[in-house]
Amino acid sequence: MHAYPCYFASLANLLLDYGIVHMKIGVLGAGTWGFCLASLLASKGHHTISWTRDPQLAKQLTSTREHPNLPGHCAPGHMLFTTNLAEALTDIDLLVESVTSAGLRPVFEKVKQLLIPSCPIVLTSKGIEQNSGLILPMVVIEVFGDQIKSQIAFLSGPSYAEEVIQGLPTSVVVSAYDPQLMLNIAETFTTRTFRVYPNSDLHGVCYGGALKNIIAIACGIADGLGMGFSAKAALMTRGLHEIRKLAVAQGCKPETLYGLSGMGDLCVTCNSLVSRNCRFGYLMAQGMTPQEAQKKIGMVVEGAYTCLSALQLSKQLDIQMPITETIYHILYEGMQPKDAVQKLMDRAVKEEHL
Repeated sequence: MHAYPCYFASLANLLLDYGIVHMKIGVLGAGTWGFCLASLLASKGHHTISWTRDPQLAKQLTSTREHPNLPGHCAPGHMLFTTNLAEALTDIDLLVESVTSAGLRPVFEKVKQLLIPSCPIVLTSKGIEQNSGLILPMVVIEVFGDQIKSQIAFLSGPSYAEEVIQGLPTSVVVSAYDPQLMLNIAETFTTRTFRVYPNSDLHGVCYGGALKNIIAIACGIADGLGMGFSAKAALMTRGLHEIRKLAVAQGCKPETLYGLSGMGDLCVTCNSLVSRNCRFGYLMAQGMTPQEAQKKIGMVVEGAYTCLSALQLSKQLDIQMPITETIYHILYEGMQPKDAVQKLMDRAVKEEHL
């Protein structure tokens, strides 16, 4: 049995008392998802303090209690906002990360300069670090050392901030290296409309959440080119096949990719222009460059970052990922979306293997 911080030892029993124990929770990142999760936790009576680098955003959130990208949803009274990282880390019982996959390492290196967290750390960004090929929990372990491993959990699944904050129902998964932590965090985040399933395959959950963003860009391109529902269904199916191949090659369970963090997240991200990644692909198909599309969206498009990471990994593992490779050609080599579609269609036909 692993040794947990004392918070873990008592959390399960305390939460059984109808949530009467209120924690202090630090949230790294005040984007739409970070604001949504902080709101969810504050609605359960927990005190949250969200850190952002942006002084204007912190000022606006403090004064209006409303996120500029989530109009009409006021922050509960237990939510605070700061640009002082030390303030967001002081005496917290739980640390929730919601920055970006590219920003995760530098943010946690800043955290390390202040302290080594002794509380649970819940990661919610979805991506694979470029060049290192590390999934995000492994990045955090590399920053802090192996002693942090039992404190890490990862939350993923089909969940738009715009819908979750309205109380629309969805189900997601949480995973952790330590099984008791996984159960405790599931209980912490679960509400009547936000159902959290435990899943012990942490790496599979991470790969599903990261790689589906690449396929969503492809589906957005298909929408933008007017290719129809049949083409999108084919892209999603073959995309899931690519995701599964890479994840299984990294030791993950194939069935994880058919669950909420794989197929579930893939379905929601590929089927709505609410998805930044899908909208990014759509705008490029309409004639925008990747840079213009990114500027139009105004928020990080994780699939564009992870595409390079996934292609690097696939080459190291000698795995063919034709959709991922094609999106790479569009993003980094200037290939036109129509030409990319034709290139995919011209590939040699082989027997379908699942």
